[in-house]
Amino acid sequence: MVCESWKAKVDTYLDGELPDEEMRTFDAHVRSCSSCAADVLTRVQTKRAIQVAGKRFTPTAEFRKQLQQSIVPKPQRDLRLGWATASAAAVILVVGALSSSYLSLSTRDHVFSEIADLHVETLASSSPVDVLSTDRHTVKPWFQGRIPFAFDLPELQNSEFTLLGGRMAYLDQTPGAHLIYDVRKHHISVFVFQERAVNLPASLGKRSLSPNNLTFNMETWSQGGLRYFVIGDANVGDIDDLAKLFKSATSKV
Repeated sequence: MVCESWKAKVDTYLDGELPDEEMRTFDAHVRSCSSCAADVLTRVQTKRAIQVAGKRFTPTAEFRKQLQQSIVPKPQRDLRLGWATASAAAVILVVGALSSSYLSLSTRDHVFSEIADLHVETLASSSPVDVLSTDRHTVKPWFQGRIPFAFDLPELQNSEFTLLGGRMAYLDQTPGAHLIYDVRKHHISVFVFQERAVNLPASLGKRSLSPNNLTFNMETWSQGGLRYFVIGDANVGDIDDLAKLFKSATSKV
């Protein structure tokens, strides 16, 4: 079967190790082949499950304290004591600063990776939405009682965007809303989560993500206690326009 040759390359595809031209060809094939799309979706879900499991247990403050104490050398009865203590203290300060920076970077990158994976799951899924409707007055009420917050959807009249529907989304087991829009045959995902559940710096703005060599444009911002992500392979202008519609709709609430 033709698909057998594709299925043998799924892992390489998801790891972004295929040549650029072959990546684009594989991407187009996945969008048109339900069998391969289901296979890709299964692999992506497994990847996300492993990521969540790997972050389920984190070192406690007490463990970190014990580790720092084990680094400090025992007192010496000579003139080198002052230098040794100062050096150990300097090492701890540097390690602490680097750890804080790394954890902040790691959290940000982890969130971006999860958002990209959720978007890819949607592209590969045979049932991308739980509520199928172009009417925001149908889609918005569907989320009531399913997520612990309320949000508003923009009016799309006189715009090039079309609402396709919505579904539940989970970011590190935190429930949120996933809206899917279409513009010139490009699917754009809009994710909405509670800000305190995401815990990202306020000023992140626009950026380009390249998970598995699939380039997505993304814009994220915090507004009204909620964290918004707009992501897709549409151009930066389309991402920005949809983000502006959401910002305007939220400011009117």
